[in-house]
Amino acid sequence: MSDRLKALSVHLFTATGAVLSMLAMLAAVDAEWSLMFLWLVVALIVDGIDGPLARKYDVQKNWPTYDGVVMDMIIDYLTYVFIPAFALFKSGLLSGWTGWLAIIVITYFSVVYFVDTRMKTKDKSFAGFPACWNMVILVIFAIEPPQAVSLAIVILLTVAMFTNLKFIHPTRTKRWRMISLPVSVAWIIFATWAAWMNFAEGSWSHWGLILTSLYLTLAGIAQQIIPERPLHAR
Repeated sequence: MSDRLKALSVHLFTATGAVLSMLAMLAAVDAEWSLMFLWLVVALIVDGIDGPLARKYDVQKNWPTYDGVVMDMIIDYLTYVFIPAFALFKSGLLSGWTGWLAIIVITYFSVVYFVDTRMKTKDKSFAGFPACWNMVILVIFAIEPPQAVSLAIVILLTVAMFTNLKFIHPTRTKRWRMISLPVSVAWIIFATWAAWMNFAEGSWSHWGLILTSLYLTLAGIAQQIIPERPLHAR
């Protein structure tokens, strides 16, 4: 297969995320939350794979007529933000004014964050919380904390989007990647198991989700606090 066809194949692979988002939305409309999150997990896996493939086959050079970045952003907004926010509201986990506040805050400020050209740091991490609401809201579904706690999480992470706090990219942030990649894979496994079990209370996957989510949330901030040793000191 030529490099051009490989690049086109990557674009078409990315585009499957649009179908996955539709399947997730259809499940959400029917309040089939477990199925919705399973589709979103599959979309997350696709999103994790297509980036390395796009760089490997240099899609910007070999098939420049399709803008993979724009395609990825459209799909990410649907799967990371829009559908999870809808689920949080319609599920009743945040009811009344708290639900309205959450979906307005999540959808509005996330779209502003998505177009911020300063989103990425020099080490390929994210500057500010990268609007991964699909992951956050899945954990909220699994743990079902009090509404005040859920709302506080939403507000704090929204504020964190517009700070200089660093959040790692599991596949692109080189520092601690030997830990970050396995933790990310573990998160996907725990998330899939929790959704498959319909978020059954007491599932061992819940603790796995909490621990892996804490690492993925705090690792970048820890990297800012802990100075990296110079290469000659290693």
